Amino acid sequence: MNTVSLSFFRFKSPLSRLWALGMMGLPRFAIGKTPDIGFWKLFGSGKGDGFGVTLNPRDFAILSVWPDEPTARARTAEAPAFKRYHKRASESWTVFLNATSVRGAWSGKEPFETGAMAGNGPVAFLTRATIKPSAGVQFWKKVPNISDAIAQDSHVLFKAGIGELPLLQQVTFSVWPDTKTMSNFAYKEGPHAQAIKAVRDGDWFSEELFARFKVLGDSGTWGGTSPLSQLTERTP
Repeated sequence: MNTVSLSFFRFKSPLSRLWALGMMGLPRFAIGKTPDIGFWKLFGSGKGDGFGVTLNPRDFAILSVWPDEPTARARTAEAPAFKRYHKRASESWTVFLNATSVRGAWSGKEPFETGAMAGNGPVAFLTRATIKPSAGVQFWKKVPNISDAIAQDSHVLFKAGIGELPLLQQVTFSVWPDTKTMSNFAYKEGPHAQAIKAVRDGDWFSEELFARFKVLGDSGTWGGTSPLSQLTERTP
């Protein structure tokens, strides 16, 4: 089965931020020329953890699909397109994933191969949606409450909101210690469950994808440390 990488890059200087913003245009297609890369997407983010309507000029991300984990690790570290990001970024973090369940489509494609979940360990959840313009206001009214709910959950290891197209094509990504804690958040009564019901009742999305992943490992840091290091800190 293929391996998915999700790389986050933070740019501090004004020049590096301008470079990253410029890469959202035509230059981004250099990423697609990377050997062995399959499906890929480049993202900007919003304010805070990305769950805002205002552009965050610091943080960008690249999702990529590779034949296997060794290839994913090698290409995200050494391929020219990725090295340009690493060179200019003040910090970067990449998490490597295997999909265990996927529902829906992304740009009309099914990008992730799935396999059975093996053993215990950290898991990740990704949602991607194309929001109907007529539903944009209702959707973004719900987002702050969902973001706050995730932030208040003591189990979440990492969360981010990123987007392909401002306001209309959005991705949420979170990492959890195990399947149980992730499911408890996703399905318990609260802002997240209420938002899911509103989406279904209002038919807000023209395309959507939901994916769960086994976390294979990571490289780099975010906020000075690996988000996965919290697993060790929480072990008695």
